[in-house]
Amino acid sequence: EMHVAESGGGSVQAGGSLRLSCTVSGHDVSTCFMGWFRQAPGTEREGVAVINSDGSTMYAGSVRGRFIISRDNDRNTVYLQMNELSPEDTAMYYCAAAAFGGRWSIVPHSGAYKYWGQGTQVTVSS
Repeated sequence: EMHVAESGGGSVQAGGSLRLSCTVSGHDVSTCFMGWFRQAPGTEREGVAVINSDGSTMYAGSVRGRFIISRDNDRNTVYLQMNELSPEDTAMYYCAAAAFGGRWSIVPHSGAYKYWGQGTQVTVSS
């Protein structure tokens, strides 16, 4: 059974940076696609980025050029580096893992993933 756990959230001022970590147990992250989602109160969960099993990445338009998703196979961890943060980025951020490999050319919807973390809160103040 795969387990996913996020960390690294917190509060930051606009223009600042944060790095989220997603540690995975029970499965090799290099053999599945993994993604980051976020959800602000009263909104739907939004796909932010995906890293495919071949290491290629895709981003939502709202974060492209500011966020970077990456993977450390040795640590079995996926990261989300978030730069130039704005108050609109305030949300609960979730890491998600698929049960198999894949190569997406868009950021997939939440139904593509089987395993989810509990989320980590990111708050950006103006």
